[in-house]
Amino acid sequence: MSVKTVAILSPGEMGAAVGKVLRESGLEVTTCLEDRSEQTRRRASECGFSIVSDLEELAGSADLILSILVPAEAEKVVRSVARAIAASGGRPTYADCNAVSPHTAGSLEPLVTEAGGTFADAGIIGGPPRKGYAPRFYTSGPGASTLAELDGRGIEVVQVGGESGRASAIKMCYAAMTKGTTALQTALLVAAIRLGVYEDLRDELLASQRPAFDQIERSVTRLPSVAYRWIGEMEEIAATFESVDVTPDFHRGAADVFRLVAGSDMGNEDGSKATGIYDAIKLLADAIDAVHPKNVA
Repeated sequence: MSVKTVAILSPGEMGAAVGKVLRESGLEVTTCLEDRSEQTRRRASECGFSIVSDLEELAGSADLILSILVPAEAEKVVRSVARAIAASGGRPTYADCNAVSPHTAGSLEPLVTEAGGTFADAGIIGGPPRKGYAPRFYTSGPGASTLAELDGRGIEVVQVGGESGRASAIKMCYAAMTKGTTALQTALLVAAIRLGVYEDLRDELLASQRPAFDQIERSVTRLPSVAYRWIGEMEEIAATFESVDVTPDFHRGAADVFRLVAGSDMGNEDGSKATGIYDAIKLLADAIDAVHPKNVA
């Protein structure tokens, strides 16, 4: 099919940026903003989205629907959209671009197909598109060729086979490394503060692992704005590993780390209470102290 209209659910940081580059490439981009925040409404307006009244109108008018959400919302949204597809009589391709396990992706597919749509499994590698930079969308499943029509329109699309779940598997393994490493780095620095050796460890890292420490600083100080979104992703990774008899415990622990960040004084949206890596880690150590008083060093 020829894609002319793309619907974005929902225009968060990634979804808005993807929709913006698609619109700039000449496609019509729509969204539904029922029950969405004022910030989301502002993003959609700034990016030039056309706003439809409800999901039924969206499903009936779109050739391709991109679901770009936190993992915990993926099933709820696909069920709502499936009802809208059935009611509208539309035949869109629904691309689940969320960080979910292959099993979760496979469970979403029949919800779409039974409603009359076509399903595409997708996993996004990279940050929001911008001038000179395009994230990669890995895709598989029966709707992969439709999603591939967006290749070169501000994003890269890589097809990885006909079976739904393959694209999600790539995303799970990739994020297991990148975000899982951030969780480990955060945890070890919190442990160092609670053990009373943070300054000594920092000096050693600066002497022997300076590039790594610079990367740790960038990753950890970014956490306030993303930790709440990464909890569910780590849980999906744990489920993915467990399904192939690989220990899920690394990423269950990573989910705990991001849960700590999201629930701490560091976990405000702009991270303003943390002015540097030490402040950020100290806030997390203090959050642990509130529950488990320090008993070392």
